Amino acid sequence: MDTGEPVKSAVSPRDASDYSLQLNRWFLKSVGAWPKSAATTIGERVRSTIQIVICYSLIAFAVVPCILNILFEESDVHMKLKAVGPLSHWCMGGMNYFSLLFRSREIRRCMQHMKTDWRTVTELEDRRVMLRYARFGRFVAGLCAVFMHSGVFSHSLLQGITPTIAYIGNESMTVHVLPCPSYSKFVDIRYSPEGEIALVLQLVSSIVVNSVTVSACSLAAVFAMHACGQLNVLMRWLDSLVDHRNQLDTVQRRLAIIVEHHLRILSFVARMEALLNQICFVELLGCTFNLCMLGYYTITGWNVIEKQTSIAYMIIYMSMTFNIFIFCYIGEILTEQSKQIGETAYMTKWYRLPHKTALGLILIISRSSMVIKLTAGKLVHLSIATFGDVMKTSMIYLNMLRTMTT
Repeated sequence: MDTGEPVKSAVSPRDASDYSLQLNRWFLKSVGAWPKSAATTIGERVRSTIQIVICYSLIAFAVVPCILNILFEESDVHMKLKAVGPLSHWCMGGMNYFSLLFRSREIRRCMQHMKTDWRTVTELEDRRVMLRYARFGRFVAGLCAVFMHSGVFSHSLLQGITPTIAYIGNESMTVHVLPCPSYSKFVDIRYSPEGEIALVLQLVSSIVVNSVTVSACSLAAVFAMHACGQLNVLMRWLDSLVDHRNQLDTVQRRLAIIVEHHLRILSFVARMEALLNQICFVELLGCTFNLCMLGYYTITGWNVIEKQTSIAYMIIYMSMTFNIFIFCYIGEILTEQSKQIGETAYMTKWYRLPHKTALGLILIISRSSMVIKLTAGKLVHLSIATFGDVMKTSMIYLNMLRTMTT
């Protein structure tokens, strides 16, 4: 978990909370989804509303013509399948964007919870633990941004700038293929400057969709790592509980603080689960489908010597795999860390504590036996095993698709 860098301990609670949420602020503000508060000015609210309208217009500019193209224009099955993959990615972005906007209040509450935690923890070693997990959360968020933008945007740009031959009557001409196929009655890419304008707008739309995905993934990573940091702080407190066994009032007070802090962590995780379960469900289904389609595009593209495009598909495949892996990984680590609270309480030298005080640990052990889960739509527990299931399912669908189309 440690990145090997020295931990900055002489940092104020406000600076530390800003540090942990800095990347989230950048990503969410880029799409106008940063949660508003009472301190938000009218100008900021208007600017955010304009951003939201522009972002949704850009997503609709790619999605609606693509649906019309698949339904009414394209007759070749292979070309329809090539259009379904990008359409799925854009639709996932639109749904996740709605979830981020709709859950804006819950996002703000989770952030306020984090800021309060930074203010209440005063011991130097506890702050070091929290900073270590905050650094790891930032690292995951940044890595997700690099993978998503370098994968999807590079493919969109590569496909857009690679010329192809189109025919108008008996004349042939060079055109630029759009990342997300468009309906010719809406935008005819064979003519200039319509084709160039449509290409630029779709590239910007791709950035918006990728930013939405990165925003959701970064929120999950930062919130989950903060919860893990708090659980580790709680384990430190449990380990040091016996050190105060000769001071009965101190021990009982510290145990009460531990129980209250444990319940506070559980409430944060419950709020995070309510915020993320819809997004995780969209990502789980969408990534399973997209991994299947990307595998199909790579195989068929390689067969027809479109190797340059196939390499771009492989990059997107890795970015999608990383994306769903992050959601599953943070679900796994959150569950494991929550279980360790009960194990730590049991492994303390509780037999050296006063009898009534030691009985209080039973409550912590009992509550820890109720497994904390990060779920996709409250249906699927996100874990490493789930990630394996997603990969296997996408391969099964890929084999079925190849069988049906060959």
